[in-house]
Amino acid sequence: MAYTLESKLGELLKDAVALKVLEKYAPGITTNPMIGFAKGMTLDTLLGLPQAKQYGITKDMVLKVLAEIETQK
Repeated sequence: MAYTLESKLGELLKDAVALKVLEKYAPGITTNPMIGFAKGMTLDTLLGLPQAKQYGITKDMVLKVLAEIETQK
């Protein structure tokens, strides 16, 4: 399955390959207390949150992560 900005974070967290790549770029993502809140959101929605801007997470960065996930499948 190819992930896009319309994919929900929860979908990626259920995929072992995607989870490995996410942990590479965002260590501790699965233990973050807010993860339950974010699982139902699309990646595009998450990019619009103030926390994304606070941590410098950009659309280009997310697209890079998605591309890496695809190359490892």
